[in-house]
Formats: sequence, structure tokens, C-alpha cells
Amino acid sequence: MANPILVEVTRGQAVESRHRGAVAVVDDAGRVVFSAGDVEAKTFPRSAIKVFQAIPLVESGAADAYGFSARALSLACASHSGEPGHVALAAEMLGRAGLSGEALECGCHWPFDQPVALALAAEGGGPTALHNNCSGKHAGFLCTAVHLGEETRGYVDAVHPVQSRVREAMEDLTGTALEPDACGIDGCSIPTYAAPLRAFAHGFAKIVSAQGVSAERSAAGRRLIEASMTEPWFMAGTDRACVALMEAAPGRVFAKTGAEGVFCGAVPELGLGFALKIDDGATRASEALVAATIARIFEAGDKGATERFEALSRKILRNWEKTVVGEVRVVWAS
Repeated sequence: MANPILVEVTRGQAVESRHRGAVAVVDDAGRVVFSAGDVEAKTFPRSAIKVFQAIPLVESGAADAYGFSARALSLACASHSGEPGHVALAAEMLGRAGLSGEALECGCHWPFDQPVALALAAEGGGPTALHNNCSGKHAGFLCTAVHLGEETRGYVDAVHPVQSRVREAMEDLTGTALEPDACGIDGCSIPTYAAPLRAFAHGFAKIVSAQGVSAERSAAGRRLIEASMTEPWFMAGTDRACVALMEAAPGRVFAKTGAEGVFCGAVPELGLGFALKIDDGATRASEALVAATIARIFEAGDKGATERFEALSRKILRNWEKTVVGEVRVVWAS
């Protein structure tokens, strides 16, 4: 059965494009509060679960040993835009463990943000691995390995202790055995594991509610989430959707994007986690759907928050003359 149409794109009064997908909002007991589409289908979460991947950085004691600030912990959960502040902080994190950007095995790409990439080129520079949107996460991996006295080379391999700890944390939080047939290779070369959207949402609910998971693991996850909510720019960048979502309700919402139309997050005060996936991988649709999902979470008790997130769920489309031509909107169709 096909997932429902959840997002429409209009031109004039007509619907020009439609995006199907699925979304789950789950409480700490694993109960689905509301959902749309097939939330049991295995989905690669990509970067949307970087909090899960950064938990060993805190649990191992590495974050404290190197004196990492909230900004550094936010960067460890980031898909950043490669702006100078991101690059400098990633280098600083590595430096505290006696490493440089040369130790990174995430690959090199130009900053995804076009103005940032153009500015770098105009200065006569070029991208390094530190500009990779995952360099903060990888700095966290490397610092954990150094702190525990492990070989840093090959830290991206599934059999390396760094990735074994990540997989164990993910299995614990999702309640899912992550078998080799559910494993792929992410854009930054580490393993990525597919599991149901419901399971990822439940994992975030476990963290923020401290239910169904050890106190130590919940505290580590909460620390990372709180750091990201406090310093959202370091987790994303200028004019990024994750920042806008968290600034719409400061300290109350955590939201993290992932490639191919994925978002995960939590509303800590309500003990709820959420996860969503747009079938065709469209970012414009996932950004609209996550804002609408958060608005729906708040609708029973916070009119102001609901209105702010509803506004973020609608994007007015303009042509090159700035004329309004349509909009991106969530429809919650069945």
C-alpha cells in the first residue's frame, strides 16, 4: 500500500506536485501518539540520528576529558554548512586530542550552502575534510578513540570499536537488531542502519523522558540535545531549517534533518519523539512536514507555538520577479 500524499506544491490554484511519505510521533512507552503512512517500513535515518551516534562521545568521558562546550557537542551532532565558525571549531576539537583535519575519513566536499562556497572560492580557498558537513561528528568519533587509546585509522569501518559502540547505542534506543542486511554506507563513509520510523521516534522519546533506557544513556542524549537546542547554529548553519525550527520554541524543540527527506527529533517537555520520511527524498517536503508535525504536537496546549510552526510549514513560492506563484503546504491526506 502506498504512503499517503502529505505535502502538495501548488502553482496558481492548481496542485502541480505531490509528495508521499510517513511520519510517527511516539511516547516513552512506545505508543504511537499519531502517525501517517507506513511507520514500520525500514528507513535509513541518515544524519537525522546524529545524537545517537554522538552518545559514546559523552558516555566514554571523552567530551569531559577534552572540555567540550555546548557548541562543540552541538557540532558533534551537526550537518553543518561549512561556514568558517564550523570549520574552526571542528579543527579545535581535533586539536584537543592532538589531531588535525588530516585524520578525518569523511571525505571532502564544497560547503552545501552556495554563498559559503562562493565566498570560500573568492578567497582563493578550496574545501578540505573540515568543510564536510559531518566533520564535527567525525571529530567526536576520533576524540573518543584517542581518549580510549584506540587506533584512529579506519574508525569509519563497521568493525572498528568506534562504530561498534554507535551500533550498540542505536540498537538499545530503537529496540531493533541492526543486522548486516539493514546496513548501508552513508555519504560520510560510516555505516548507516535502516529501522522503522516508529523505532527512531521511540528512541528520541526514551532519551528525553529517561524511560526504557539507562540513566547514563538518557543523560548523555539529553546533554547532546540540550547543547544543540542552546547552540543550534553550530548544528546546522545560517538560514537552515533546523535552526528556524529550534528558534521557534527555544529550548523546547529538537529537530535534525537527514538526507533523502528525513527528519527526527523530540519535544522534551512532553516526552515525545518523532521521525518522518518523504518517499521521493525532497527536502522542501520534509521541511514542511516536520514543522506541521511539531505544530500538531503542540496544538492541544500551546496556541502560540502551534501558530509559529504552522507558519513554518507553509512556504510561499516566488518567481525571479518575486511574484507569488504558489506554495508548499502540508495536507495530511489519507
